[in-house]
Amino acid sequence: MNPTTIDVVAAVIFGIALIHTFSTKYFEHLAHQHPAHEGIFHLLGEVEVVFGFWAMVLIMTMFALVGKDAAVEYIDGRNFTEPMFVFAIMIVAGSRPILDLASMMVSGVSKIVPLPSGPATFFSILFFVPLLGSFITEPAAMTLGALMLRDRFLHHENLSKRFKYATVGVLFVNISIGGVLTPFAAPPVLMVASKWNWDIMFMLTHFGWKAAIAVVTNATLICLVFAKELRAMPAPPVSKREAVPVQIMAVNVAILFGVVFFAHHPALFLGLLLFFMGFATAYQHYQGRLIVREGLLVAFFLAGLVVLGGQQQWWLQPLLLNMSPDAVYFGATALTAITDNAALTYLGSLVEGLSDQFKYMLVAGAVTGGGLTVIANAPNPAGFSILKVRFEDEAISPLGLLFAAIPPTLVAIVALRFL
Repeated sequence: MNPTTIDVVAAVIFGIALIHTFSTKYFEHLAHQHPAHEGIFHLLGEVEVVFGFWAMVLIMTMFALVGKDAAVEYIDGRNFTEPMFVFAIMIVAGSRPILDLASMMVSGVSKIVPLPSGPATFFSILFFVPLLGSFITEPAAMTLGALMLRDRFLHHENLSKRFKYATVGVLFVNISIGGVLTPFAAPPVLMVASKWNWDIMFMLTHFGWKAAIAVVTNATLICLVFAKELRAMPAPPVSKREAVPVQIMAVNVAILFGVVFFAHHPALFLGLLLFFMGFATAYQHYQGRLIVREGLLVAFFLAGLVVLGGQQQWWLQPLLLNMSPDAVYFGATALTAITDNAALTYLGSLVEGLSDQFKYMLVAGAVTGGGLTVIANAPNPAGFSILKVRFEDEAISPLGLLFAAIPPTLVAIVALRFL
């Protein structure tokens, strides 16, 4: 494939955006060093802003190089359903009634875990919630898991940095692989399931049981490694908040499932979101603060990734298709760290005549590497946005996340490749 000038320029801008993603701590440092310009440096230090910012640079460059009509046509041809869906699901899933219901479910699971109360709850969040993502979608599971970890565990003082990063790493990896029990919850699976006729039974027998083993192994290992810190955490105070009425919880659950059911129809799920926001305003006492700001930032990030990623097919697709089935598994795992895993599987779905083994290896590799970076899996920016307030300077180091995610990723590699 012969790249055009704009293809090459887009690849360069994409590379700069990747470097920027790993440099956000530096911009936060500049904000403290130069108070006169701290606003712009804080903005550039927000990971969620990076890809949206560089997507705007790409569009302005396209206006200059190929003209307004071609640039507008390119934007009109992009599919922004996923950013809009993640925005909607984050707001609904992050409401108090949904969180309270999820907490009750986690509490029920933790009672059968043979661990003390605190570690049992921690284990259940990292085990049960990612698997729940196979039914309520991975972005919803990420929102729930991140909010519960943020408010139940990561707020304690004197927590080690290793514990915080390990928690984020395991959460991101488990969410990525925990959504493969069904064909509609994980973005990289959703991209190919219809075309390749992968139904629920296929996902359970080829992916699901292996992913479940990896999820429970990762949750168990982190509990063992950080057992001392988990045992030292004080029990949470008894909540004095008024319980959410069953009727309000039922409405929130119905809206959540409506958003999930109509995930491919923006007009419908955004309509449900608007109704939900009106309902939440009417019963604000029971809803808590809606995470609209966090949702907007995440949607901006994902929309930028859609714009930038759309120009990378010229080098990504030949790279994947020149690999053997075995090589594509590890290649997809590595490539996922620098591009959205759904983009990889989508490119594979465009090619006719792939072997069943190649298809499995491509998708398995894509979900296995989905926790390595913030851009690796669509739900990751949501977790990143929610959890970063518990880290120094309210920023999660991309390199710290990468190194923390490697051990649980290795567990996923063994489970999905060798079991």
